[in-house]
Amino acid sequence: MHRSQLLNINLLTWLLICTAILFIGGCDFETKTVPAVAKKVYEKPLEKDFLSQPFLSPEVCNPPVNVKGIYLTGWKAGQEKEFEKLLELADNTEINAMVIDVKDNTGRMTYRSDLPMVEEIGANSERIPDIDTLLKTLKQRNIYAIARVVAFEDPILAKNRPEWNIKTKSGNLWTTRKGLGWVDPYNRDVWDYIVDIAEEAAQKGFNEIQFDYVRFPSDGNLKNIIYPSNDGKSRVETISNFLDYANKRLKPFGVYTSADVFGLVTTAVDDMLIGQTLEELAKHVDYISPMVYPSHYYSGSYGLTNPNGAPYETVYRSLSDAVKRLEKMKGSKAEIRPWLQDFTMGLPPYGHREVRAQINATYDVGLSQWILWNPANNYTVKALEQKNSKD
Repeated sequence: MHRSQLLNINLLTWLLICTAILFIGGCDFETKTVPAVAKKVYEKPLEKDFLSQPFLSPEVCNPPVNVKGIYLTGWKAGQEKEFEKLLELADNTEINAMVIDVKDNTGRMTYRSDLPMVEEIGANSERIPDIDTLLKTLKQRNIYAIARVVAFEDPILAKNRPEWNIKTKSGNLWTTRKGLGWVDPYNRDVWDYIVDIAEEAAQKGFNEIQFDYVRFPSDGNLKNIIYPSNDGKSRVETISNFLDYANKRLKPFGVYTSADVFGLVTTAVDDMLIGQTLEELAKHVDYISPMVYPSHYYSGSYGLTNPNGAPYETVYRSLSDAVKRLEKMKGSKAEIRPWLQDFTMGLPPYGHREVRAQINATYDVGLSQWILWNPANNYTVKALEQKNSKD
């Protein structure tokens, strides 16, 4: 036999023996010898979030949820006893999601952000002392976490970055009837500030980013407004472009996006001068949440003398319009997930019958998701389906 052939046989034999030893010994070699990419591909998906394994589809670690949610202020989320009460509500009822303030309409953060700009303008707070532990708790309890980020009503940013705010014709800070300043929806620096906060919330572990006040102002002296960064685009185009920009920046983090809109957006044929139209918004987010609170409709809306006294009819007719309009759209479009009224404003007082009537109306138009709003976070337990004692 030729010497080179003998050498090849000996080498093959040696490799087979080494391989056998490894398998007999349980393949106990250090994991650091395995390429990092290979480890990620073959390891069981982590429970943390999409960021841990960005090669996976978002749905793997952040599956969509049929949301039945409630709203929490930063104060309630940050108080241990109050938060526990709301967790128990979810444990015992159909509630499976919580919308939690991250940046509210005062411009204040509810937890201490690491973003330099937030600290610089004094927008930080510690209403929620430990956001990481809070989100871990929600995940352990199988509760879908939605970060509410108020967009353009931001008195703190408007005051501390005057070059970014909406102004009066005389060049002063423009404010609403309540004295709250707004930042300019046309301004791209404003966009970045908002989306930077949204990105941080996504990295913290929220499943979804919900933008509120994602519109132009609707109250105050609207005839005395100047938008310094106005680039000539329409209000509708500006709001749509912002949401498109936000959605594109957030998608790599594996989160869903949503937008809160006025209830009348479901029916109005124009943008009501606030930049919100149903069809345009539906192109750029995963969910649209119209605030179809019966108390917010004028007498005569949908032919109802007192919409507040007809919660089922008001919600049904409003959402029916939304469903019909989106059905006519082609291609990708958002799902409708309404905000429902769990508070009293005017007459009649709202109790479990009024709240449940709105939920039933939502189902009857063919929708399956909803969120309850109560500014004090006091929810009507009797209006909710109770979990089976076996669960």
